[in-house]
Amino acid sequence: MTNLRRRLSGRLRRARRDPATEPPYAVTVRRRLRVPMDDGVELIADLYLPVGPVEPPLPTIVVRSPYGRHGSLTHAQALAGEGFTVLVQSCRGTGGSGGRFRPQLDEQRDGMATHRWVRRQPWCTGTVATYGESYLGYTQWAVAGRMCREDPANAPDALCLNVTMADFGPITWTNGAFSLGGSLGWSRLMDLRGVRGALVRARLARRPDRKLAEAFDVLPLSRGDTAVAGHPIRWYQDWVAHEALTDDYWTQQSHTASVPDVTAPVYLATGWYDIFLPWQLRNYAQLVAAGRPPRLTVGPWGHRGEQSPFLAESIAFLKEHFAGAPATRPAPVRAFLTGAEQWHDLPAWPPPGTAAQRWHLHPSGLLDPAVPDAGVTRYSYDPDRPTPALGGPSMGPNPGPVDNSAHERRPDVVVFRSPPLEHAVVLAGEPIARVRFRSTAASADLFIRICDVHPDGRSMSVCDGIRRIGGIGTAATDPRPDEDGFVTLDVPLWPAFHRFAAGHRVAVQVSSGAHPRYARNPGTGEPAATATTTVRAEQEISHDGAHPSRIDLPIWTGTATTRRSR
Repeated sequence: MTNLRRRLSGRLRRARRDPATEPPYAVTVRRRLRVPMDDGVELIADLYLPVGPVEPPLPTIVVRSPYGRHGSLTHAQALAGEGFTVLVQSCRGTGGSGGRFRPQLDEQRDGMATHRWVRRQPWCTGTVATYGESYLGYTQWAVAGRMCREDPANAPDALCLNVTMADFGPITWTNGAFSLGGSLGWSRLMDLRGVRGALVRARLARRPDRKLAEAFDVLPLSRGDTAVAGHPIRWYQDWVAHEALTDDYWTQQSHTASVPDVTAPVYLATGWYDIFLPWQLRNYAQLVAAGRPPRLTVGPWGHRGEQSPFLAESIAFLKEHFAGAPATRPAPVRAFLTGAEQWHDLPAWPPPGTAAQRWHLHPSGLLDPAVPDAGVTRYSYDPDRPTPALGGPSMGPNPGPVDNSAHERRPDVVVFRSPPLEHAVVLAGEPIARVRFRSTAASADLFIRICDVHPDGRSMSVCDGIRRIGGIGTAATDPRPDEDGFVTLDVPLWPAFHRFAAGHRVAVQVSSGAHPRYARNPGTGEPAATATTTVRAEQEISHDGAHPSRIDLPIWTGTATTRRSR
């Protein structure tokens, strides 16, 4: 009965198809190809082939994923329907592939072996591109630079990367703070993939995860995985145990240094609310500095960007490079200006005409270019009642601006606001806060957020950032206290492209946490994996005129082509 229902459903779907929207090619699929790795392990892959001749030949696309081969994440059916031959491979230890899944650690050697194997196959079209988002983008960075440098004959001929980065260490430990929400949430998701039955997994993924929410509050951090999954998760244990990004565990899986070696054309897409945004834009800057500027799209979405044009723009990008199709973009960068709800075509990111403006934090709560004379702002931080996360970059389905007006009335949050703006101001780049800070705790976090305060009182989030001092992983970079016990901390914030309208105000929040997005800082300076004792901290921000606390805002005064509104 089930098979009959499926056949009838398929016939109905085919009958309803609109010929005007049909892809150019029918598609056949060869399942469960076995791809040998250098150590003898075989990885499983599916091959999607367009039916009929494709002229001129389009690249063979390699997609490597730990999330299975049949979901919509790979876009394999749509890509093959456009004339691309597509190989979708399950990473080691996932989707029936042999070996053990060790996130990030095996992707370079397995990816390089896969590319060499693809080039030898009779169905390979002669050029090879890579495609994918998030982890599927990391698998591209893992091979591209090294192969372009050491094995150019087998290296990818083009890359299409969405919401990703070349090194997952900095997103796991962001400036010393552990990204608990993303790290434990992703570990929970991957652990659920071992639950028998797709229906069980789907139900668990859709409903609120009460066990995960409870696990976020567990101390020590090394017990969080057992609290949510009932057993330790190997890689999560590794993540919490390795606080310093300079140790071998993280450096062996970082491919940031090889980004400038990529000689193939690159298309990048990301969102202003994506968890990987700062690092993806830094990878963009590396390619620009190497003289190979990529194509870039940044839109008003997060990690799960259903609005993202990544698929359509990747197809256009590849057809321009390999089939002589006409260009679809008047400029290499397309960015969405939040606050104005407009797309802009730009020659580069940040756009020309951007310069830093220095705004100071005043003890009265004022944010202003003038330098204060003196003063101290005080607040408390209690890790047993941690300052909650509110909005910000997210892997969830509904990221974006959030009203902070109630949050800003908390006693553990201090706010500095500008007077109403006389004219519109456009933020374009990565703000950096420099705060002269003192804490009674051995270790403390500084969390900084910029908000757009509307005339009706709403304080809508724009971008934020965090930095830890006194942690195990920050020891090498912690500044030395001055004679008064203060340290000057630079806190880089998320990049933004935002218009503050005339009559609005710029607000800068300062607090010491955003739990569970970032794990609470217990305050003792002990290793994060094992710390169970917490210390209430009294925090101070100095406004001394000789060393004033401030934020440098990248302000854009240039012009660009406005494309369309959202």
